[in-house]
Amino acid sequence: MTFLPDFSRQRARFLAAVARHHGAVTTYPHPLIGRQGEALSTDVAVIGDPAASKLMLVISGTHGVEGYYGSDSQIAWLDDLPPDTLPTDTAIVLLHLLNPWGASHLRRVNEENIDLNRHFIDFSRPAPLNTGYAQWHGLYQGNRAEADRLLAETLRQAGWPAVKRVAEAGQYQAADGFFYGGQQPGWSYHTLQRILRDHLAHASTILSFDLHTGAGAWGHPMLLAIAEQPVPAHAWGKKLYGEWLTLLYTGAGRDSETGVTATATGYVSQFLLKALPQTHILPLVVECGTWPGEEMHRRVREDHWLHLQGDPASEAGLAIKQQLVEGFWPTDPDWRELVAFRTRQIFIRGWQALQRETI
Repeated sequence: MTFLPDFSRQRARFLAAVARHHGAVTTYPHPLIGRQGEALSTDVAVIGDPAASKLMLVISGTHGVEGYYGSDSQIAWLDDLPPDTLPTDTAIVLLHLLNPWGASHLRRVNEENIDLNRHFIDFSRPAPLNTGYAQWHGLYQGNRAEADRLLAETLRQAGWPAVKRVAEAGQYQAADGFFYGGQQPGWSYHTLQRILRDHLAHASTILSFDLHTGAGAWGHPMLLAIAEQPVPAHAWGKKLYGEWLTLLYTGAGRDSETGVTATATGYVSQFLLKALPQTHILPLVVECGTWPGEEMHRRVREDHWLHLQGDPASEAGLAIKQQLVEGFWPTDPDWRELVAFRTRQIFIRGWQALQRETI
């Protein structure tokens, strides 16, 4: 039997958890509908004083299908939190499903085939140029049989690491291509800008967590600080988390053993640093490992082809969706228990430090 997560049910669970803490919710409606015809939105919940100067921000669903882990983590954090006990001048801001279309339609990308962690660039400047992508664009569009043959040949000749460095770096020219970053700001870009103005710009200190799955060792939640260059807050992050925190600097020619692509641009974490220059902000990423990178590439590529040329509602389409969901939100109970436990540890240590004002 095929089981696929449900956007409306997940959102209802989140809102119920927020209501138990008497949190304030701001809803940002999405213009499109979901996989089952439901209304879509990104919701922002504030627990505590909306004017507090110290905020803990938790983001789910930057990559839509990964949002079910992220949402469950947000709900579990609220369930753990004692009611009405937040310290003075400290609040929690939960950004629920930044990519609601992708969460509902069970895609990593958004409604425009945009990967949001390649999307948050400065569109007033020329987009980053991925010169190597053009030679391998045929792996992700056109005749499927020829594309599969070309992929197998490329992997034999160049190897998976070479394909990953180029294909997953992001590209801004081919809207039907892989890891597309967009050519202008999309709905989630504008919505995040509004959320920053509405809920975050007033703060003096922000500790943020962007929740992801799919890269790294099976069942291991990595804690990362992803940026283009070192920032002062990284020293505080290392003081707080020690060797649990990996600093990952991105850009052309860079590499990482984490499984997260270092050659990519447009990460949400970097956008937060640039968008809030007067705020002392430490943007962190929790990345929970699942299958090896080449296998995850296969599953995401299958879903890409499904939306290019197939029928997501067909029996074959639902099987591909099941594989994609299992890749990013494994049903294995030990996997779920372990990532929930570790995510909670990360939150608790950060929350305690924020209260002590040790940033």
